[in-house]
Amino acid sequence: MPCPDIGQLGEDLVAQWLQSTGWIILHRRFSSRWGEIDIIAQYDAPTGETGEKEENFSLSTHHSLLVFVEVKTRSSGSWDAGGRSAITPQKQAKISRTAGIFLAQYPEKADYSCRFDVAIVYCQRISKNLTEVTASQEAVATSSAAGYKFKLQEYILAAFDSSIDNG
Repeated sequence: MPCPDIGQLGEDLVAQWLQSTGWIILHRRFSSRWGEIDIIAQYDAPTGETGEKEENFSLSTHHSLLVFVEVKTRSSGSWDAGGRSAITPQKQAKISRTAGIFLAQYPEKADYSCRFDVAIVYCQRISKNLTEVTASQEAVATSSAAGYKFKLQEYILAAFDSSIDNG
């Protein structure tokens, strides 16, 4: 039996959670020569949410937000603080460049607000002898697949800043 792709299963949990909270998943594992972005999602704010009169806006004004999500799936005892320390400045630069490539390929989204989020997923093998799984911290979302239990332990909004230059 082949080993499951733990990273993809962690990304599946995050994508499902984002969808359940109103986000539209645009891409999974979007890649360019610079790197890969695990999840690209869009949230469309309801019309009038800004509190301003809509007729004052041009047709090109968007009330949409794009998020570029880096998912880190780790088991207990990981060396990198559950994946947090793996988001180095070099990794952030790769994600930012790849986001710029995405926006160049989809110019209709170039005016959207953008944010870079990080999702920390904890993975634990389900033992046949284990009847109950206890957690020291409440999970945002959970799932089970391929003999593993996955917990979205933390979702970090605007985990890092980056200036995207499409020009």
